[in-house]
Amino acid sequence: MSIIIVYHSGYGHTEKQAQAVAEGSNGVLVKINQEGELSEKDWSLLDNATAIIFGSPTYMGMVSWQFKKFADASSKRWFNMDWKDKIAAGFTNSGSMNGDKGMTISYLITLAMQHGMVWMGTALMPANQKDSKRDDINYLGGFSGLLAQSPADASAEEAPSIGDLETARMFGKRIAAYIRS
Repeated sequence: MSIIIVYHSGYGHTEKQAQAVAEGSNGVLVKINQEGELSEKDWSLLDNATAIIFGSPTYMGMVSWQFKKFADASSKRWFNMDWKDKIAAGFTNSGSMNGDKGMTISYLITLAMQHGMVWMGTALMPANQKDSKRDDINYLGGFSGLLAQSPADASAEEAPSIGDLETARMFGKRIAAYIRS
């Protein structure tokens, strides 16, 4: 059984998030290049995966154009329902606390549903207590998908936060535990 994390990252923040998901899941990273493309080997990894975790930064309230190009290219798999019944999940990162990340997660869910995949959310309670701190688990309160925030002027070494990265590891562990059960 294999978990593939397929993602695009424009500035390195989403890549760092993808790496944390891979650490938690023992998954394989497949990076969508800056032209929005994958190699044939990468497509083969996706086709043979048990679970596919989609990741994209949120740009202007949606996935990056590179991720969208990948998603459009996946229609060849859709036509034959090649990914039907695979486990799917997703994550995103944006510069602001909200950044309309929910729109990106909704898009990823729709992509998975069109492929006939089975979607998994975070199953993590939000850090919504008076004494919650930015580095707490699930500080951004994502349920349907993994959320992270990286200030636009932060380097990839500075962001996402410790809490967002630990949340990503926990998300990866959940998906791995599910497919191995």
